[in-house]
Amino acid sequence: MKGKLFTKVLVANRGEIAIRVMRACRELGIATAAVYSDADRNAIHVRYADEAHHIGGAAPSDSYLQLDRIVKVAHDCGAEAIHPGYGFLSEKAAFPDACDAAGIKFIGPPGSAMRALGSKLAARKLAVENGVPVTPGSGAISDPEAALAAARQIGLPVMVKPSGGGGGIGMKVVESEDELAGAIESSAQAARSAFGDPTIYIERYVRKPRHIEIQVVCDSHGSAVHLGERECSIQRRHQKIMEETPSPAITPEIRSAMGEAAIKAAKAAGYVNAGTVEFMFSDGEFFFLEVNARLQVEHPITEAVTGIDLVKEQIRVAAGLPLSFAQDDVSWTGHAIEMRINAEDPARKFMPNPKRIARWVAPAGPGVRVDSGFGPGSDVPPNYDSLVAKLIVHGSDRAEAIARATRALREFVVVGPATTISYHRAILDSPDFRSGNLSTRFIDDHPELVEKAKQLAGEVSPFDYGPDPRHIAAAAAAVAAITQRT
Repeated sequence: MKGKLFTKVLVANRGEIAIRVMRACRELGIATAAVYSDADRNAIHVRYADEAHHIGGAAPSDSYLQLDRIVKVAHDCGAEAIHPGYGFLSEKAAFPDACDAAGIKFIGPPGSAMRALGSKLAARKLAVENGVPVTPGSGAISDPEAALAAARQIGLPVMVKPSGGGGGIGMKVVESEDELAGAIESSAQAARSAFGDPTIYIERYVRKPRHIEIQVVCDSHGSAVHLGERECSIQRRHQKIMEETPSPAITPEIRSAMGEAAIKAAKAAGYVNAGTVEFMFSDGEFFFLEVNARLQVEHPITEAVTGIDLVKEQIRVAAGLPLSFAQDDVSWTGHAIEMRINAEDPARKFMPNPKRIARWVAPAGPGVRVDSGFGPGSDVPPNYDSLVAKLIVHGSDRAEAIARATRALREFVVVGPATTISYHRAILDSPDFRSGNLSTRFIDDHPELVEKAKQLAGEVSPFDYGPDPRHIAAAAAAVAAITQRT
């Protein structure tokens, strides 16, 4: 297989990322195989693939997390490689190990690199040994006394964090010593339940940092390149909802330093393929957080400003080919923003709102890209992540990208589930966002955005040719009035 591309790739995922990978494969002349659960029988990714295979029930544990079943399907259908997408099994070291045992290429890092980076404690240790700056913190904490001693040495406030897993699960901010014991117990319980590993540690809590990540790509021939940073500070419950590149806070000099640090961390772990090194940035300093050993949801904005197709590069690297570019070949043009359109109701604390999509019109025009696995008539199942689309815009500079994003959001029509479309419009209208005054507490610090989103949600897109919701509301009010009189 070394030196040539694959003839068939199985995509072990669903929704927009499955279609994204399949599109790259189609352009490379590679056949694709999809897998699907009971909930996804009629999903677009199933119809898009050259062939599709049922792998179980709607629950992820019965389908998309069935490692042995997925590898067997790949073997039986003649797929030479598997792309894991993101989420599900994408960062499980057992996945590339199982692929190796079956003689199938894994389009991602080796299991050894995942194991080296899968524990945040182990990753921190690796970073320190290779000169990558980390926030002051502890080792594994096993009892309240040790936690108290560590907190006093680090200095309050501190963050209690699980060593395994992610997504903000189990993370607790501790402002005073009397809160520490309860936070330790709560965090360990959450980590045990979610990740099967109760190991926790403590690190200094930075109140309003920026979350900056660096995209890296490494091949099996010793080359490693970074593709710049992504600003991922706008989050709710430690989950990103909007990303942009370049960051308004990062200078070329800082970008170069962060890129070099990211490459050091990746090389130290024996990393191969695409990955993301995450940093905390505050007052001109950056600190290593962790490595996401997979393709990120927000990878399209890096593609927009660099012109490099990351999925195609992933496939080439997995096939044993060298990177198609060197560091000196990478340049950044313009500004890009990605908005995650989730089936969630911002007015109800972002509660998921899975429903059938009655009407759907995706925006278009210059500099607009929509990645989605849904369309008119699609069911948004309650079993998985609430992401229904990614809206990516690219402009000549940040001002044009913001204007383009605002225009595209106004055009976007999704009728059925409540979505975050109007909330993104509210963010873009915020003076703090427009001035680049961002931090991971942006949403907490701007509660007024919810009310603004409610107002914007009442507007009708010029591309919505369905019944005008204002007329429906007026008719409903009239019927209610008549009913009351009678």
